[in-house]
Amino acid sequence: MSASTTTEAPDTTTAVKPKLKTSAMIASFADPGQKTAPAPFGHALVRAAEEDPRIVGLTADLGKYTDMHIFARAFPDRFFQMGMAEQLLFGAAAGMAETGLVPFASTYAVFAARRAYDFLCLDIAEPGLNVNIVGGLPGLTTGYGPSHQATEDIAIFRGMPNLTIVDPCDSLDIEQAVPQLAASEGPTYLRLLRGNVPTVLDEYDYTFELGRAKELRPGRDVLFISSGLMTMRALQAAEELAAHHVDVAVLHSPTIKPFDNDTVLRELGKDRLVVTLENHTEVGGLFETVAGVAVRQGAGRRIVPIALPDRFLDAGALPTLHEKYGLSRNRIVQTVLDELA
Repeated sequence: MSASTTTEAPDTTTAVKPKLKTSAMIASFADPGQKTAPAPFGHALVRAAEEDPRIVGLTADLGKYTDMHIFARAFPDRFFQMGMAEQLLFGAAAGMAETGLVPFASTYAVFAARRAYDFLCLDIAEPGLNVNIVGGLPGLTTGYGPSHQATEDIAIFRGMPNLTIVDPCDSLDIEQAVPQLAASEGPTYLRLLRGNVPTVLDEYDYTFELGRAKELRPGRDVLFISSGLMTMRALQAAEELAAHHVDVAVLHSPTIKPFDNDTVLRELGKDRLVVTLENHTEVGGLFETVAGVAVRQGAGRRIVPIALPDRFLDAGALPTLHEKYGLSRNRIVQTVLDELA
């Protein structure tokens, strides 16, 4: 199916109103006019490989759609096209890691989590090999339906011992995460944002540190704890809520496992409305991670989740879907105002 194929939402109003549309496999969540960086993962992997000759790249017939094609052009002798066989992809990556190489293996997140789980678990995680799984189209980042919407990938992977899980916000997060994932001794799973990825965190004196959550802005009234692209939305909503005289703090947690319990607990200890925001089902992801930390430590706080529902989602244009399922800036603002009313 061509990457240029578009899916259009029906237009039942006038011909003047533009139709919402989204590219089928390279859907972007960037706002019009927003600053973006092209293929940050692919370029970051090339830079890391220039410094570390052990790094190799593999993909399951999805080089173009996971930005692995950037690496393939730079290092053709260190790139391996495994075809549409995710189990083989992970098995080969495990074998390469056993010989001392540092593989980055890319596919769609749905295939990594649903189709090849056992190979990742027993061939990679159980022996603790340095294999880095790169999962494209995480959560609601494509207009396609459940076959390509990995809304439950974190829930599937959180229970796997030894596996580090990273959900980056933007191009800066991805660029800084890649060399740290390569240097991490055990296996990792990166929820990939690809194509023209927004650049957001450069305005907040931010640096990615594996396993650490970072406060991006302080606030007295509300605490947002967010991951992935929802950190961008959290920052946008915080700005809009300021116009309603609501002071919002934003804590970005790009590493879901191992989780930064200490930082989150410190922030939970303040008297504020707590809201988690994630591009993932509310089952088994950031919300339940934060809630689990709170319960285990006796924080006794009510936590409001902004997340995808526990059901298979519709296909359609991304702006429409994000609005429908509560991930849009407007829906976030309204949720907070309703909670504070």
